Amino acid sequence: QVQLVESGGGLVQTGGSLRLSCAASGLTFSNYISAWFRQAPGKEREFVAAITWGGGSTDYADSVKGRFTISRDNAKNTVYLQMNSLKPDDTAVYYCAASTPNMWYSHRLTRTYTDWGQGTQVTVSS
Repeated sequence: QVQLVESGGGLVQTGGSLRLSCAASGLTFSNYISAWFRQAPGKEREFVAAITWGGGSTDYADSVKGRFTISRDNAKNTVYLQMNSLKPDDTAVYYCAASTPNMWYSHRLTRTYTDWGQGTQVTVSS
């Protein structure tokens, strides 16, 4: 059974930093694309960042480019999202997701991902 467990969320002031982690089990993690999405109250879930199975390619939403960094440690079955210069607009529940590697062409779409974590809340105060 595939399980993705996020951690590292919390309350931070504008300009602060957080590091999210997503620990995976029940799958050969190194074979999967990993991504982060987020969902704010009353809004649809949106793409934040993604990384290929080997870590050779990454992609970011324009809203986080230059502030967030996605990385992975396949030996630890874990993907990370380092978030710097946080803004109140970054407030949301952040979700980790995994997909098979042949789906990179659609990695920004929620329907690409077969496995999801339960989410971790990030709140940025002004």
